[in-house]
Amino acid sequence: MTDAGRYLPIAEHGLIGDLTSVALVGTDGTIDWYCCPAFDSPSVFGSILDAARGGCFELAAAVPARTKQFYFPDTNVLITRFFTGDGVGEVQDFMPVTGGAGEAERHRLIRRVLCVRGALPFRTRVAPRFDYGASPHTVRMVEGLAVFESEKLSLSLTSTVPLEGDGPDVRADFKLSEGESAVFALDQVGDDVAPRGCARTEAEEQFAATVKYWRRWLAASRYRGRWREMVHRSALTLKLLTYAPTGAIVAAPTTSLPEQLGGERNWDYRYVWVRDAAFCVYALLRLGFIEEAEAFMEFVTRHITPGDGKRSGPLQIMYGIDGRTDLSESELTHLEGHHGSAPVRVGNAAADQLQLDIYGALIDSVYLYDKWARPVSSDQWDDVCALVDWVCEHWDQPDEGVWETRGGRKNFLYSRLMCWVAIERAIRMANRRGLPADLARWQESRDTIYRRVHTRGWSPARQAFVQHEDGDVLDAAVLMMPLTKFIAPTDPKWLSTLDALTEDLVSDSLVYRYDPLASPDGLRGDEGTFSICSFWYVEALVHAGRLDEARLAFEKMLTYANHLGLFAEEISQTGEQQGNFPQAFTHLALISAAFNLDRALG
Repeated sequence: MTDAGRYLPIAEHGLIGDLTSVALVGTDGTIDWYCCPAFDSPSVFGSILDAARGGCFELAAAVPARTKQFYFPDTNVLITRFFTGDGVGEVQDFMPVTGGAGEAERHRLIRRVLCVRGALPFRTRVAPRFDYGASPHTVRMVEGLAVFESEKLSLSLTSTVPLEGDGPDVRADFKLSEGESAVFALDQVGDDVAPRGCARTEAEEQFAATVKYWRRWLAASRYRGRWREMVHRSALTLKLLTYAPTGAIVAAPTTSLPEQLGGERNWDYRYVWVRDAAFCVYALLRLGFIEEAEAFMEFVTRHITPGDGKRSGPLQIMYGIDGRTDLSESELTHLEGHHGSAPVRVGNAAADQLQLDIYGALIDSVYLYDKWARPVSSDQWDDVCALVDWVCEHWDQPDEGVWETRGGRKNFLYSRLMCWVAIERAIRMANRRGLPADLARWQESRDTIYRRVHTRGWSPARQAFVQHEDGDVLDAAVLMMPLTKFIAPTDPKWLSTLDALTEDLVSDSLVYRYDPLASPDGLRGDEGTFSICSFWYVEALVHAGRLDEARLAFEKMLTYANHLGLFAEEISQTGEQQGNFPQAFTHLALISAAFNLDRALG
């Protein structure tokens, strides 16, 4: 089989989940990414990163078929349909979101197979490979169940059709006629959770309960504008990326999906980036989802409070979903990577970087939460004051910047901008609520940063604000300048910057972060256009009053979504999704761009 045949493109997947972990389901009916019991647990199915060693759960028509995939309306229940010469069948994939005692420990994954027209043969192969394919396991058949046991994790597979052992895997071949169905349920089992069957009636009940859960959740959205379907799919996706036990929000549910095939830009995104999660809070609050913002603020209060300060500042830039700070990076050399694009990494060394922009993102989300949801507590305000005092002291340090470059620290303009945001939003909160603050010091620092950006962040040669102080390289991160209200969106210096960015970094409405040749980032290879920047560009056009351009750029951007409305981190030269998938950054920016464009269009 050719390499192309062994790997589906990244975009040929849908996402299901239960607010603790997710699974990626290919358009061919194969689950080729699933970590159990949590987002950052080792993979059980990982064939998206190694077709031979990663493990997968195949379930498809056993005859040649065309396939189509869609979400059950207004839910995260995924349906894959198989169209053949003999009939039509479908697989309904979902993970129940349960609150029942003990049931949550199962982390159940259900696959219902139905023949909806004619008669169809189906085939399944369940081939788990525990611990990223590194740990052996045994299989035993118990009263119609298959129990897969490894050293640290055991899973049981229940089926309404006979299962057959095949070495470390199990298989089944079966035929369904119109109206007939079969059910497969995969559960985590252990000392407290015994293997248990899942009959058709139970699967139907859990299907109905899962549909009801997602529809009830989405009904809280206040968004009634244009592009509602894309906005709501983005909201449902962001919700899938939340870890219910702690309120954490992961940047993406995958690791090491390449930003460029053959490059080395393969990173583990299954953690809580302060920046990404804070932006998520903004997007969800915009739509009226207050509970998620509340849960994240509790996570912040519990885990992201000013500590004793390391080289990287009082906060790390990212945390584990349980709040842990050790995210040591290592390579899994036994896995070949997606399409053979190694390395496969677990953990993320960028956790130790200094990225000053995170303080602006975090305090802006606290400000919006205080304004739109609930007033922050006195203890939370004390934490904000401690962070702002630290920013006043340290804003002028060089750092690694928003793009986590590994080419050395620089005086990045975006970092300065977001330090200004951190102080400015805290001043607004203090004034609005009469909260105690060292306002004289804060205002002096805020104004100093403002002057510094306008003098050393402006390039007379380029007639534009640039990537770092006293340079001439452009960077799409400066698109945030009018979005954060640092500069008027019609200021001549900003309009000149927008024109320069359009000329240098925009390709048919798609936006590159920066030019790695002009600004070396310490990494080999190129990358695609960065989708969050493309949506920032739309917003910048909106604020500049260029609504026709903004609307066209937004509509073009939507054509790059996959068949379900999902986006990865980047888009390649040929329009393929690249990088970890789906990406919270992209979906939160879509929501913000749609909201602001819709409002401007009236």
